[in-house]
Amino acid sequence: MTEYWVSQGNKWCDFCKIYIANNSFSIRTHELGKRHKDNVTKRLSTMQKENEAKEKEQQQAARALQQIEAKAKKSYQKDLENNQRNVDGDTSAAPGDGWVFDSASGYYHDKSTGLYYDSNSGFYYSDSLGKWVTQEEAYKSVQTSKTDVGQSSTSQTKAPAAETAVPAIKGGPAPGRVVTKPLNPMRPIKGTPAPSAVAVNKRKREDGKPKVISKEEEAALKAREAARKRVEDREKPLMGLYKTY
Repeated sequence: MTEYWVSQGNKWCDFCKIYIANNSFSIRTHELGKRHKDNVTKRLSTMQKENEAKEKEQQQAARALQQIEAKAKKSYQKDLENNQRNVDGDTSAAPGDGWVFDSASGYYHDKSTGLYYDSNSGFYYSDSLGKWVTQEEAYKSVQTSKTDVGQSSTSQTKAPAAETAVPAIKGGPAPGRVVTKPLNPMRPIKGTPAPSAVAVNKRKREDGKPKVISKEEEAALKAREAARKRVEDREKPLMGLYKTY
């Protein structure tokens, strides 16, 4: 019976990143070599370091979580004590007299100044500033707003100055200069025909003598006047809205 040769292929070594012959002798020879052993040692050392770093991160996260839970529990207990004092009518946490606990907002409120006080943080809220500030800034804003209100009320109580009466014109000639000539010579006055562009742009000679016009210029003037009339007839239904001459 005839035997056929079969290729065994190659085996990939993940530690050395190379291919070796896929037979027991080659594999054993490679695994017993110094290069393979060094690569295995490096891989194990790297895996150990990664595991240690991962465990360290997990421990740090667990400690941070414990600290957060401890702070949250402490803050919760403090809030419970403050709420209990507010229910019992205890005003020891208020900054002074005139402060009343507002159950809707959860802060102390002073109607005379319009300020809110947070007993946990010690900050004050002012509507004029729109943010939480220190006590000094809050009372300073209250004084400023009171000063502005006083000045506005004083200005409103003053008697208004006597207004100068403007005499009404019932008839007679106009009080000022009457312009009868339009500023734009190209724009006609209502009820008068539009001046010709040739007549507007034409200048008079100083000596009074008529200018000699050649046949070419005369033909050009006639053609321009005829074109103007055609445009005028075409735009006559538009009531002069798009007049360009």
